[in-house]
Amino acid sequence: MASENFDDICNWDNLFKQSETFKKNKPFKFAFIEEILKRDFYEKLIETYPQHNEEDKKWITATQFSKSQFIRGWGNFESGYYAHNEEDPDISPEWNRFYKFLHSKKFIENMKKFSGISVNKMKTFRFVLYHKGGFQLPHIHNDGPSTLIIFFNFSKGWEKGDPGATYVASEEDESKIIFEPYNLDNTMTLLQDGPHSAHGARYIIKDVKRKAIQIYLEEYSEEKGWSGKGFETIKPTIEL
Repeated sequence: MASENFDDICNWDNLFKQSETFKKNKPFKFAFIEEILKRDFYEKLIETYPQHNEEDKKWITATQFSKSQFIRGWGNFESGYYAHNEEDPDISPEWNRFYKFLHSKKFIENMKKFSGISVNKMKTFRFVLYHKGGFQLPHIHNDGPSTLIIFFNFSKGWEKGDPGATYVASEEDESKIIFEPYNLDNTMTLLQDGPHSAHGARYIIKDVKRKAIQIYLEEYSEEKGWSGKGFETIKPTIEL
């Protein structure tokens, strides 16, 4: 059976233009890519981004001293579990196709080529939504050197200087921010996980919604499992 064609989804040239920047950035590898998805497909995704409401029990309110956000997993799995390759009947066909694309050999191999990191499988997937008052303090996961953390952004009208985008910092300190994007319309922020890979989101003061997804790519083998920390040692409400 022929594999599905995903040529209408990603602007690979825009990604690979930032490959050397990603590999050279310090104190850890990170990059920001604009117009990452083909515009027509992106518009379908942003139009059908899952609505947050009390009736959808898959949305979880994650509020504690370090963050305030809403998160949603995929299918029958909550956001703190592994990303199984299955359909979610409660979400649009476009999102189901995009989810399948994120599991595809082409996506994984291109991200490995782009980053130089030995990823070979999507480990986690979650929708991440911030409203007014949303934030996440700078934090470091340090799950492992073969882990790639990726954010796809789906928010229009973000202005330069507006807080709420995922930033990267040299330390777990907001005064140490080294990059914070302001274009959240069809963009990607990604970083290699490690002992210095601090990131977070500043407190949102406007009445806006910041829509995104976050995924982990990581090295996996049937013999050894995931190269990074597993959920056996991390609570299901893991801060991703």
